[in-house]
Amino acid sequence: MRDPYSVLGVTKGADSAAIKSAYRKLAKKFHPDQNPDDPKAKERFAEVSAAYDIVGDDEKRRAFDRGEIDADGNPTMAGFNPFGGRGGSRAQGGPNPGFEDIFATFTQGRGPGYRNAGAGFSGGGGAEDILKSMFGGGGPDIGGMGGAGMGGMGGQARSRQQARPKKGADVKVSTRVSLEEVLAADKVQVAIPGQGTVKIALPKGVEDGQTIRLKGKGKPSPTGGANGDALVTVRFAQHSSFKADGATLLMDLPVTLDEAVLGARISVATLDGTVALNLPENAQSGRTMRLKGRGLPTAKDGERGDLLIKVQIKLPEDGDEALSALMKRWRTDGRYSAR
Repeated sequence: MRDPYSVLGVTKGADSAAIKSAYRKLAKKFHPDQNPDDPKAKERFAEVSAAYDIVGDDEKRRAFDRGEIDADGNPTMAGFNPFGGRGGSRAQGGPNPGFEDIFATFTQGRGPGYRNAGAGFSGGGGAEDILKSMFGGGGPDIGGMGGAGMGGMGGQARSRQQARPKKGADVKVSTRVSLEEVLAADKVQVAIPGQGTVKIALPKGVEDGQTIRLKGKGKPSPTGGANGDALVTVRFAQHSSFKADGATLLMDLPVTLDEAVLGARISVATLDGTVALNLPENAQSGRTMRLKGRGLPTAKDGERGDLLIKVQIKLPEDGDEALSALMKRWRTDGRYSAR
């Protein structure tokens, strides 16, 4: 992947708020829901998400800035030190020597706190012998450790590492779904960094903000272990008619003045078809009516919530002469007072 700062369009010295703001703008721009027919947008979205996974995480960002991991989150040689700690500790001023210091100690007789090559090896030896001693389980005696030398220690550590390979890192992504997809527990497409676009089935009764774990869809292990997981957060997309409150759906129903006064039978569009609603006489604006079982599924038993319909009396936007004349007569007669 490209440099994550370049992908997000921020400088290396940008603060976390600026990084988060840049990510949100790009994620909104390239989200698959906004570009259903553009495969390049899906790739760009995945790249932006992967970049934010690095620089949006304080610990990963510091490791990347030090050169200990690359743009894909994989360890680099700068982060490697067989003696513990991070590599390159001489430049960092740390208490533990880095690989360069140790190698220089064994080959050139210098380094922090180490004996020269002649004293450090009972039998001398070149760079190949030194590396074998450190990693291959053989070679000269280092510092009186015996025939196994550093190789014995390295072999033990390597064996333990091979016995317990580290799992790959998890990735976090989000996807927006329609209320119709939630109702049908449909399959939706999700862009996952490094995995491309995958289809996932929404659980019955999925809630806004719920996280779905996809096993093995995260980053690969740097030590040959299992892949990490993908954590997909589900967000409900804005609907033109309904708002979700848990499994309950809310909607406003505009009615004319005569419908409110005289009552009416009104067709109401729900998520799964049209139903006839009986509006009673003298229905007040703001009155709430309930359609049972016309909401979203619940996770517990698979039943559905209700649809709550709020009546809103709507007058003609451009006015109506006959209605105005009627209301003038009504006001003159002083029929009733609302206050």
